[in-house]
Amino acid sequence: MRFTRVIPILRIFDLTRAREFYCDFLGFTVSMEHRFEPGLPVYMAVERAGMELHLSEHHGDACPGSTVFVWMTGIHDFHTELSARHYIYARPGIEQRPWGQQLQVSDPFGNRIRFCERCAPTGAQ
Repeated sequence: MRFTRVIPILRIFDLTRAREFYCDFLGFTVSMEHRFEPGLPVYMAVERAGMELHLSEHHGDACPGSTVFVWMTGIHDFHTELSARHYIYARPGIEQRPWGQQLQVSDPFGNRIRFCERCAPTGAQ
């Protein structure tokens, strides 16, 4: 058996604010958007650099206040990119944790994404 992909679903409440955070600030692009009919809640997918998240306004799809942990490389470049966007609701920094360098962001709906780059093993060059 092999699991081939994991796609977290995060609860959102306002499509405009979700696009501002996930697309304008974090740099994701919308790859899918669905409504059963106009005026009903949206279910959408956003992607960036091989990572996909699903964002849902549907009650029961996910709980607000969830946390997603993402291993990555290039955390300093990502931090520089985010800082240059001057998003008024967040100025994330990089923190040293025992497992690596971590940059955490919180969306407007209370969900958190922890981007983390592994530490080099002790004694590595």
